[in-house]
Amino acid sequence: MTADLQRAKRMLDEGGFTCVLCRASDIYTSTDRGVKPLVRLIDSGCDLRGFCAADKVIGKATAFLYVLMGVNSVYANVISRPALAVLTQHEISTDYGCLVQNISNRKGDGVCPFESAVEGESDANAAYATVLNKMAEMNISIY
Repeated sequence: MTADLQRAKRMLDEGGFTCVLCRASDIYTSTDRGVKPLVRLIDSGCDLRGFCAADKVIGKATAFLYVLMGVNSVYANVISRPALAVLTQHEISTDYGCLVQNISNRKGDGVCPFESAVEGESDANAAYATVLNKMAEMNISIY
């Protein structure tokens, strides 16, 4: 595990964040849940290539967002099998605490709506468009 990924993981564990991205002295953190903080970073135009990311939960939609960002490696407390497949396919080094079949929705009575929305996607840009459409459908603003 690289120093940047170790720092991101430590900050995730100790700082109460939902996701942390590190590259040398550049650090982005968020306490927002779901895909929102990653969509916000992508929308802002930040150059995130070469960053390492630690995230509480990575489903397939989140994995595609990390692909678009161009991160080098990720750590997830919980990751779904479809997300791991996406990250592996795109040669993003991945470490995790718990591997699950699918990410559950917040009520715990079904699959995460974003994981379901991108289930058939194989292209990161198409998945991003699907995530934006799902956010609009669910009335979720990125800001």
